[in-house]
Amino acid sequence: MGSVQRAMRLLETVAVHEYGAPAKQLARETGLALPTTYHLLRTLVHEGYLRRDKGLFFLGEAAERLSSSGARQKRRSTVVDALAHWRDVLGVPVYYAVYREGEIEVMCVSDTPGNPAVEEWADFRETGHAHAIGQCLLSQLDEEARRDHLDRYPVQPLTPYTVRDNHSLLRRLERIRRMEPVTERQEYALGAVCAAIPLTLGTTAATMAISLPAHQADRLLPAARQLQTEIGRMLGSLALSISM
Repeated sequence: MGSVQRAMRLLETVAVHEYGAPAKQLARETGLALPTTYHLLRTLVHEGYLRRDKGLFFLGEAAERLSSSGARQKRRSTVVDALAHWRDVLGVPVYYAVYREGEIEVMCVSDTPGNPAVEEWADFRETGHAHAIGQCLLSQLDEEARRDHLDRYPVQPLTPYTVRDNHSLLRRLERIRRMEPVTERQEYALGAVCAAIPLTLGTTAATMAISLPAHQADRLLPAARQLQTEIGRMLGSLALSISM
């Protein structure tokens, strides 16, 4: 354990030296004996956590991969915490999804036993026409991208309330006003209503959404509006995180 701690101390010290540092300086700053420092530096270089160039030590590819992975985990944690906060404030399940490389991806869902998320009984990726998440994401695409998606995942009836065909869906998408919540009522699952809020993330189509039991449909739009306000307050700090 002591060797691990000393190695981590060395890595942390190297990390603060953007232009590298020699072994003697690292030994001095970490308080390690010079022979110990040399031994640990050689091991860390061999394993790829450090690299040596002209007598100076820099972070290696292995350490940079760890840093990148840690940053991604931190961003994801930020989103998870935000969704959990909104779930508790609104008393509804909250979803986060993006449209990436031609696919609908639900990245995170936050619910509770008392307010469960809608069960994914039909693949969300293939049924974007039927749920608010998919309709919201498709509404942010251009016409060519929408038609490409529907060529791969054509409209199919899931409930008596599902839009009937591709043409009807495209007309509906054209009528959706920019930055307005998108709602659907029992189109994906009987007994459930949903609303999705479009997010502006550069060129990435993204959305936060909520769902409610159908008998609470009167809460849907007020809760969606409240979520939109909450997102607006935090979007600046979340902008990088929600690109996960």
